[in-house]
Amino acid sequence: MKKQLLSTLENARKYTLHVAGAMPAADYHFKPASEVWTFNELMHHIGYGIRWWHENYILQLTADWNPSTITRTPKATQDYLSAGFDLLEATLQKTAPDEKAVIGFYATLDHITHHRGQATVYLRCKGITPPEYTY
Repeated sequence: MKKQLLSTLENARKYTLHVAGAMPAADYHFKPASEVWTFNELMHHIGYGIRWWHENYILQLTADWNPSTITRTPKATQDYLSAGFDLLEATLQKTAPDEKAVIGFYATLDHITHHRGQATVYLRCKGITPPEYTY
């Protein structure tokens, strides 16, 4: 089970970081409508969400929703995302997840997928073909 979870996590990491890297740095401020996040805010939200879901649903602790300050540069945002994935990987490497943790892990991935899908729409709005998804 651990091997499959780690493989799924690595796939999510690679694709998320490819999507984050596909947006030119000059366009990280882009948002397709006034009432939605900028691309940078959306990517930061994914990074914060990883941490929040990890704590609440994988570690099964209680953490309030209290997002950190938005990262200011594409590199900082991508590093923040990468560190979130590192956190998930470290947890999976050191423990044998129980059923609740596995459910939490997949809930975390679902949240990532939901917002990453939005990010691909942002890319298309800028005329950028999103990276090809591989599974």
